[in-house]
Amino acid sequence: MTLPRRQFMRMAGVAAALWPVARVANAQTYPVRPVRLISPFPAGGPNDIVARLIGQWLSERLGQPFLIENRIGAGGNIGTEAALRAPPDGHTLLVIGVVNTINATLYDKLNFNFMRDAAPVASIVRFPNVMVVSPSIPVGTVADFVTYAKANPGKLNMASGGNGTASHVAGELFKMMTGVDLVHVPYRGAAPAVADLVTGQMHVMFDIMSTSIEHVKAGKLRPLAVTTMARSEALPDVPTVGEFIPGYEASAWFGIAAPKDTSAVIVNKLNNEINAGLTDLKVKARLTASGGGVFASTPADFAKFIGDDTEKWASVVRFSGAKPG
Repeated sequence: MTLPRRQFMRMAGVAAALWPVARVANAQTYPVRPVRLISPFPAGGPNDIVARLIGQWLSERLGQPFLIENRIGAGGNIGTEAALRAPPDGHTLLVIGVVNTINATLYDKLNFNFMRDAAPVASIVRFPNVMVVSPSIPVGTVADFVTYAKANPGKLNMASGGNGTASHVAGELFKMMTGVDLVHVPYRGAAPAVADLVTGQMHVMFDIMSTSIEHVKAGKLRPLAVTTMARSEALPDVPTVGEFIPGYEASAWFGIAAPKDTSAVIVNKLNNEINAGLTDLKVKARLTASGGGVFASTPADFAKFIGDDTEKWASVVRFSGAKPG
């Protein structure tokens, strides 16, 4: 039977009016099946550790498995693109971090625009980097180091975990703000860089704390400062770089994002549950065990933070001329 045009249009109008209601209803029952949580780096690293900790918490709270999928390659861009191209129904999420805000400028051509294509959901944790020097360098403070470096331009080697990594750009920000001339030596990962720092082949590194802290405690590396605005509970007697260089801040952070156009109901539901997890004593203890600090926010505040971080690292990448390794 063919409906009269007027009746068909009336029914179509009713269906269109009900579509947003149905979408909200579906969002309120979210999740309705297992959720993919893409970690764009290998298992065992800080990105993956955050993914598994928050994934377990969300699985318990929301009644569906949050399955960790490690999609590695291209400095995190392969996994990021896979997540951002997924349907915006909340069933594919992405662990994001400072690498995303650095890569936005570091890579000349990406198949996505992170600021445009990601819906920030929740920040989770912030890790300070620590400015460490080889014991062979005769300095005890950041001010001493700046004086020594300016007296020895181009003679000090600055190690990093690779071109465009958090340790690299933290060092370049230091160079930009102090005017010191350090020779950047990129490694394939933080561990071999730290090993050469311990032996004195390298002189300074702005390393993520979780990699260096055991060497610091063993007296094999000398910590001059942490790179966050506030001192770290893991090294409470170590000052911040900002105490010597006002305005300096660099940190590795992690959070969760969804594809753009994901329902605000779903985003807010995830944000509320993640923020609840950040107040849980067991979750907090896991996050702080390696020097991290809980980093909670609303989706709007997180979006602003990401925008500011992208702008900051864009200026540093351009200053340094950094290119992907």
